[in-house]
Amino acid sequence: MKLKAKNLFFLGKGGVGKSTISALTALFLSNRGYKTLLASMDPAHNQSDIFGLSFNEKAVKVKSNLWAKEVDLNYWVNKYLKDVHFQIKRSYSYLTAFNLENYFDIIKYSPGIEEYALLLAYREIREKFKDTDFILFDMPPTALTLKFLGLPRLSLLWLKKLLELRNVIIEKRKIITKVKLGSKEIERDKIKNRLELQIQQYENVKNVFENPEKTVLNVVMNPDKLSFSESELIFKNLNEMGFKTANLIINKTFDGFDSAEIKKNFEFEKFQLFPQYSKPLLGLETLQNYLELVENIEIY
Repeated sequence: MKLKAKNLFFLGKGGVGKSTISALTALFLSNRGYKTLLASMDPAHNQSDIFGLSFNEKAVKVKSNLWAKEVDLNYWVNKYLKDVHFQIKRSYSYLTAFNLENYFDIIKYSPGIEEYALLLAYREIREKFKDTDFILFDMPPTALTLKFLGLPRLSLLWLKKLLELRNVIIEKRKIITKVKLGSKEIERDKIKNRLELQIQQYENVKNVFENPEKTVLNVVMNPDKLSFSESELIFKNLNEMGFKTANLIINKTFDGFDSAEIKKNFEFEKFQLFPQYSKPLLGLETLQNYLELVENIEIY
């Protein structure tokens, strides 16, 4: 089934206001009649505090056309490990005596586990909310987010090489079978099937990530030197991973702020300013009042 929802990712240095900007954008879209889901992917969740509501894995209705949820990373890490365990037992039935549960406490700290867990959560959100107009992802700080976005492309390189190796093994096994057992038919290869399925799944995610009609990357920064430097690095890394366009958002701008210098250093699709507010942006009413100052949001 064709997925309707459009991804909006909000990424940037920790503390620049990704959660606030994603919340404001979600509210803006829902006010205009779009069915909108706001999903917090950052383990240090802020959306509950911003809206003054309690969010968890189950989407909560905030107002008309707007739902929000906070992804439980530990839940998805454990789910990912259990799925891996199940596939190993299914594909390698002769290893049933090997109790992988005893090693989960070690495996869950392996490099890359968090990225795969987030991707699993992302795929479930995309499927469950496929009829939503927009899904906004409030992302973790830079390092984890970039690894997450690059994971489909990297995984495909790895899986395709494994599939090539598996095909070689199957051919060798056929030769051996013919020599020893004549024309006995070999049962269908479960490992090859699994590799082909995973390749298809990652191809689907990669295609969505790299399709500007389905995915919009919003890089949030503050008007300060550290944020400027990290945002430059983000744009550079996104370009190297095949993401050619992203929007640039400057949060907490002030009277007299001049964006000309910043604009010269970035190649962006759209540009958006969010001015500093006189009080903390907490609570639905305050967020709505702030949107009246911004007037229009174009980063979607």
